[in-house]
This record gives sequence, structure tokens and C-alpha cells, in this order.
Amino acid sequence: MASKPPKGDPVQDAPQVAPAQHAAAGLPAIGHTLRIAQQQMGVRRTALTLLRVNQKDGFDCPGCAWPEPDHRHAAEFCENGAKAVAEEATLRRVTPDFFAAHPVADLAGRSGYWLGQQGRLTHPMYLAEGAERYEPVSWERAFDIVAEEIAALDSPDESVFYTSGRTSNEAAFLYQLFARELGTNNLPDCSNMCHESSGSALTETIGIGKGSVLLEDLYKSDLIIVAGQNPGTNHPRMLSALEKAKNNGAKIITVNPLPEAGLERFKNPQTAQGMLKGTALTDLFLQIRLGGDQALFRLLNKLILETDGAVDETFVREHTHGYEDFVHAARAADWDDTLRATGLERERIEEALRMVLASKRTVVCWAMGLTQHKHAVPTIREVVNFLLLRGNIGRPGAGVCPVRGHSNVQGDRTMGIFERPAPAFLDALEKEFGFAPPRHHGLDVVRAIKALRDGEAKVFFAMGGNFVAASPDTDVTEAAMRKARLTVHVSTKLNRSHAVTGARALILPTLGRTERDVQGGGEQFVTVEDSMGMVHASRGRLEPAGKQLLSEPAIVCRLARRVLGSASHTPWEEFEKDYATVRDRIARVIPGFEDFNAKVARPGGFALPHAPRDERRFPTATGKANFTAAPVEYPELPAGRLLLQTLRSHDQYNTTIYGLDDRYRGIKNGRRVVLVNPDDAAGLGLTEGAYADLVSEWQDGVERRAPGFRIVLYPTARGCAAAYYPETNVLVPLDATADTSNTPASKSVVVRLEQSAID
Repeated sequence: MASKPPKGDPVQDAPQVAPAQHAAAGLPAIGHTLRIAQQQMGVRRTALTLLRVNQKDGFDCPGCAWPEPDHRHAAEFCENGAKAVAEEATLRRVTPDFFAAHPVADLAGRSGYWLGQQGRLTHPMYLAEGAERYEPVSWERAFDIVAEEIAALDSPDESVFYTSGRTSNEAAFLYQLFARELGTNNLPDCSNMCHESSGSALTETIGIGKGSVLLEDLYKSDLIIVAGQNPGTNHPRMLSALEKAKNNGAKIITVNPLPEAGLERFKNPQTAQGMLKGTALTDLFLQIRLGGDQALFRLLNKLILETDGAVDETFVREHTHGYEDFVHAARAADWDDTLRATGLERERIEEALRMVLASKRTVVCWAMGLTQHKHAVPTIREVVNFLLLRGNIGRPGAGVCPVRGHSNVQGDRTMGIFERPAPAFLDALEKEFGFAPPRHHGLDVVRAIKALRDGEAKVFFAMGGNFVAASPDTDVTEAAMRKARLTVHVSTKLNRSHAVTGARALILPTLGRTERDVQGGGEQFVTVEDSMGMVHASRGRLEPAGKQLLSEPAIVCRLARRVLGSASHTPWEEFEKDYATVRDRIARVIPGFEDFNAKVARPGGFALPHAPRDERRFPTATGKANFTAAPVEYPELPAGRLLLQTLRSHDQYNTTIYGLDDRYRGIKNGRRVVLVNPDDAAGLGLTEGAYADLVSEWQDGVERRAPGFRIVLYPTARGCAAAYYPETNVLVPLDATADTSNTPASKSVVVRLEQSAID
């Protein structure tokens, strides 16, 4: 039987600390999975639901974007995926009675954990201007409110349409179509805050802003470098792929400021051997200083150039551009500078070089540890340089592997959710739908916050997500949102963004991945694209959490009909009734989706074309893969300060907090902790168990403070610290972003630690 949600907010400022673990998954993961699932769904619903996750005839996990193998286990899910499913398929409900009992001021004082634990939203809710509480509203009136506010704008560009990575391909395509028919490219999305740096770097260097490998490439590789990523918590099913690669003879180098249990040893819960002993994954751990990755790869490139026969000269000659300038820059790399930037020992880098030279097929995987720095884009370009030197793109078992976070974040971008759309995409949209899309660039996340702050944007509409909690500079973001005329959130569950509103606010409840979607044309399915460019169907089976719920495509179609009216000749009503008609239009607009409905009907779906991988053809400005030669950068750390990275606990996914433990790091019953190297702590006069305020330092001189963090002595890289987001997003200045991509630089925040009032 499912349990009731907590009535009061648990105390989170007195966490317990135990030694960190050195292996991931195993029996504890199974036990924790079943406990959370039973609390949310009950026993029978747990069994029926989890056995459909990531199956070819089931639904796609609403968690991460890691791909599924062709041959799937009956339990093709991980612990955190099960938590995501359990929270969506929960039996708990947030009804109008809940909102009557909890004014917005009360919700604003609650933790994200408490809000999320209350359950599924069941009715459209409206907060009138000056009101203290949300009240139920009809769908018709809700769409009228949005239409009223949009009609009052001086320009469509005063509206912002945000997208979360949960949104399906069909909903995303319709959403961007609506926004562009309205007349704006203000389509920020969660990619702006995570892998925008990857897309920027890869588009310039190889011609497509996506990874170039499939699962089979990992299995065939000789060497896998995992840089700035913690798959044990963020993409646990990736551990199975790494285990298979290891069993096939691959070596693994881990590059990270923190030792992570999942990359030390994986106890695969699906095999007896895995449960008992597990597999050691990392062969070489490079405990790098935050932001030192570009310097590391630049030096490795220099050493490759200095090794006879190490460069794939045929590949470089036939398929690349800019080699001479790159060689000039790489040869200038200096050992002393690199050791200072990385914090590594020379012997460890030389050992890495030996492993690189011994590999004929190399894959480099990365995530936020590379993408959220000021110099993130040149860092990823340097990774591409590293792979190009030895011909490791367009070869089986080799390539770039940016590991995407949310389930369909890559698919949303493919569908046109982008504030800077390519002219070819807009041309195709215009040809298919007969209107002239706006050609000027729109707002990304950071620029959207600034526009709201400055009164230049007045309507904010979010398709999923928890924008307020996910964004940087929390105080600035919240103040900006409160200046809006209207904030609208399409959501499955309650979150912080519902409590930080414009003058008026709407919460529009929607179907989740787990739920049956029946429209006028019968039962529907949606599609998603995983982190490796595989597109497949997702079919929910559970009855919806409430009779008032609408699907995301239905919400967009009804909104478009109400806002655009007779001026739009798009068949919105037809699209709502039958999603296959949406896919027919996608097939005519987006390359790779030709004959979409037939392709997606195949069990397991289909792979999108990828010219660098499939043909060694590089659709860049030069027609070749581009070497680059950016100056090496790394964060400078003033005396008495630490470099902070924000990260997830094991009991969270993005901004969704499932629990208050971080099992692998030894943290229990609390989230306000800061991990500090023991030698740094001693030098700064900090002691284990003491409490400190984290204060970030930025060139604007504004004090940004996160109070009351328990100091935990932890084997981080020297000079580096770590703490959980969203609690530490308050420390990330809105203007501290990556060059080119404008991604918040959340992995290199200069902080000082001051004694807390809690002590």
C-alpha cells in the first residue's frame, strides 16, 4: 500500500555523515528502489509499471536519456529511473482542496522535496492578480487568460516559451510551431543550462551538435575516457554499458575532481556475479582540478604530436581543416602550466598517454563537468582535436559521446526548440505551413531571465520543468519571474516554480509518460530521441491521475487555436486528435525523419543519420572536420578561497528531490553539506561538522550567500569543493556564463566559507 506524503518539512540542516562507498548498485540499490516505489505506488502498481519501463512496447523512462540496448532485460531500469517513474505514477494527489489549504506564501516557504512529495496535480489552477491562493479554473478560461495577456503585448518577443527535456517530439514540434506562428523565436530550453556548450563546440568542429557514437561503439572501443561525469548517479544504466565494454577488453580513464563510487566498481544487480563481486571499471583515475580539462587534453595532444606514428596522417589530410594552426598551438603546451591547471602528477598524465597510444578505438564521454565553465566550448573543441588526431571519429568503437541528461532533451532540440534556428529549418517550416517564421534570434535561458528582470518580457510559459529552481542566481531569477504579467507552467507535479509567480499564474496539469493517452483519433503514442540519436515510441498504460488532465500536444493545440485564431491555417484540431498527422509533418520538415510513422513502428525505433559517424562527412563551414587552436584557460583561485562545483545527490534527478540521502557519498538526512578536501579545510581553519555560509565572489561585487552548510571532509581535488544544487544555484551569477554557449558556469564558482550563525 502506498504511503501518504509528509505533512511537515523534514529537518535538513543536521545531516549525518558516514564514509563514502566505493561501489555502486548491488542489493542496496534494489532495496532502495523497491522501498521508494512501494511508498509511491503500492506493490501491485509497482510491478505492473516498472516492468514496462524502457521496453519496446512500453514507455520511455522520464529520467535520463541513456539509450536502451537492442536486447533488453525484463528490468530495463535503474534505481533513479525507478524513482522518476514512481513519482510520476504515484497514487498521491494534489487536488484543489490542497491549494485551498496552502496559500502561495506557504508553498514558497516549503522545500522542493516537500513540494514534490505531495503527488500529482489533478486540475488546472489559477492565481488571480492580488490573490493569496490558487483556485480551480476551466481549461477554456485558462487558455483565455493566456490569450488575453499575449494580446496585450506590444510584440510577440515579449513572450517566452521554455521547454523541459521531458517534452515529447510531437509536443515539442507543435510548441515551436505555435511560438513561431505567433512571431517569436524565444524558445529557451534546459539545453541552454547543460549541453549547449557541447552543441556549440561540436557544430563548429564536426558539423552536427550531437554525439557520434552508438551503444555498439562503446562495446567495441579499446579506451573510454569519462570526463566530468558521474554515471553512477546521473546515468546509472551507463554502468552496464561500461561493464560490457570492460568485459570486451576496453580500458577506462576517469577524469573528475571527485572519486565516484559508480566509476570505481559496479555491482550489476541483474547478474549473480555482479551482485557478489562486481566489476572494477576505472583503470586510471585522474583527479583533476575543476576547469583543468582543456589544459589536460591540450598537453595530451602535444605528446601525441611528438610521438612517431601516433597521428593518423591519412585521416588528417583527407578529412580535416586547420591542422597547422592547431599544431602550432599544441606544441606550445607547457608541462608546468598543465600541472598547475590540472593539479595532476606528471606520472599520471604519462600513464594516460600510454593508454591513449595503445588504443586504436577511443571514445570520450562527458557531461556537466566539462560544459559548465567559462571556457567550456574551447575545452570540448580540444576533446575533438584529441579524437581527430588519431582518426577517432567516423570509426567503429570511437567518437564523441556527450551524455545528455533529461529523457528527450536532445529530441526537443531536433524538433526545433532553439532560440537560434538554422535558416534551412525555417525555410522548411515556411514551405510546409505557409507562413513566414521570424528570422531574428530569440532568447536563451540567461537572456530570458534578463528580459524578465528588465521588463522586456512579460509572459513566461513553461512546458514542463522547474525553471526557477534550475536557473542560476536564484534571487535574481525569482525577482525576474515576479515582474512578469503572467507565468504558466505545464506540469505533472508541484514544484518551486509554482510558488514564484508573475502577477497572474496558471498551473496546467498534464499526462505523464506512464499514462494512457486517448484522443479523438484513438489511443496515441509519442516519440523520444535518446542521447545517441535513436528515436523510438513511448506508450503509457496507466489510467491518468485525474480526469481533467490533458496531454502536452493537446494543450499546445488548444492554446494555439485560442491564441492564433483564424489567422492560423495550421490544422491544430487534427493534430490533437491524431499524433500520426504531426509525425507526417515532421517527416517533411526535419531531415532524417522521412517516412517517420513507418520507421517508428519498428520495435526499438530507428537511428537518425549522422554524417560524421556514418560517412566521415563533416557538414561544417569548411566541409571538413575542423581543428581549433583556442588559448588554454583555467580558473584562477585567489588565496583563501575554494572553487565550488554544484552537483546532484544520489536521491535527486535534476531539480527533483526524491529523498535526503546521498548514499554513495555517505550523506544521510540532509542536503546542506559542502564537501571540502581535508588539507584545504586545515589550511582554512575549517573543521569536520562545523557549519559555514558559502559566499560567492564575482566581479560585480554583489554578495551571494548560501547559509548553513555542514562541512564534510572529503577527498576532492585540492582547492575544490562541491555542494548540491538547487540549494547552491543562488551562488552562480547570472553573468557568469560560458563563452559562445552562454551556459551558466556552475562548475567553477569562486567561494569563501564564513562561520555560520548555526554554529
